[in-house]
Amino acid sequence: MDWLWIPFALTAALIQAMRFMVQKQMAQAGLTATGATWARFLYSLPMIWAALWLMVWMRGMELPALGDQFWLWAAIGGSSQILATVFTVMLFARRNFAVGITLRKSEVLLTVAVGWVLLGEVPGWGGFAAMVVGMVAILMLSGTGGRLRLDLPSATLGLGAGLFFAFSGVGYRAATLEVASDDVLLRPALALGCVVILQNLLMLGWLGVRDRGEITRVLAAWRPGLAVGITSFGGSFCWFAAFALQTASVVFALGQVEVLFSMVIGARVFSERLSGRELAGIALLIVSVIALVAATN
Repeated sequence: MDWLWIPFALTAALIQAMRFMVQKQMAQAGLTATGATWARFLYSLPMIWAALWLMVWMRGMELPALGDQFWLWAAIGGSSQILATVFTVMLFARRNFAVGITLRKSEVLLTVAVGWVLLGEVPGWGGFAAMVVGMVAILMLSGTGGRLRLDLPSATLGLGAGLFFAFSGVGYRAATLEVASDDVLLRPALALGCVVILQNLLMLGWLGVRDRGEITRVLAAWRPGLAVGITSFGGSFCWFAAFALQTASVVFALGQVEVLFSMVIGARVFSERLSGRELAGIALLIVSVIALVAATN
């Protein structure tokens, strides 16, 4: 079971790259960054709870009680993820698809710091070294055409997204640990279902006050919304399952392979070309991922 977090993290990274592709298309279709963010939570909500109910019913299980600590961590993780996703969608308007994903990957080392402060969890020296190598690869992938093209707004959005994703990952890991169950599927599924309810309430309240017209536009965009919901459901469950089994910093470090997936998607869907610098960064990133898995197993 010590290795089960690896396929969960890899699957989550692949599905997340696909989800951001759809969210970018939704943003291009006229939705605001906030609207495109709410769409993922809105359309995934019924899918998550239908799957949770089916799991409990078929296996004859009962849902465990959830304490105040669970709801505190769920609120921290859920609200941080909202802000991180909004920043990421805003970033897509400034940079190409693959670089937009790359810039927010500062989450890996930021999660080490946040996990240490909030939960006292730190990776071993081998794992940390692999993370640093991975971040070097990420910096190489941030440059296109042989030069690094970072402007202040893009860097701010990328670092902001990375920081909020760090808080969300640590919050989600803490929330899953508060679920009183040893079941490897029930813990992440229940935590995810509760978090998505909180996120929908927060975003619906925000849009109701600030932009009621966006609520109508999100509901009208139900076709791409369903695609976002499906990918959000699958990706989020896999992230939560990985967090339940491994520290958030290590999970996010392995999740850097999302950059590779996003580059393939960017090339195939958005006709984005890869430079020699990016190809070298890909090779270095693969080395760091292999080293990370070896150091944590």
